[in-house]
Amino acid sequence: MRFLSCETMREGVIVSASFLVTGVILLFLISSGIIPSAFYLPLIFNVLGIFCLLFAPLILIGTFITTVLPKSRKKLENCDR
Repeated sequence: MRFLSCETMREGVIVSASFLVTGVILLFLISSGIIPSAFYLPLIFNVLGIFCLLFAPLILIGTFITTVLPKSRKKLENCDR
């Protein structure tokens, strides 16, 4: 809990949003046919896109859970909202 601060909470939300946007972009590139079918690229982009879409809420949930713990609540009371 010593690494918990207002900045790490913001970074968790930003990383989660970037994973979500990256996953949507990767899946859009596959569905629109922009990615060529050579060297299993659609499969690789599909797996990476799904991984990003699944990992984004996990980061956000982890960030939320760390903020509601009793020790962290005291530390984060001085954060700007």
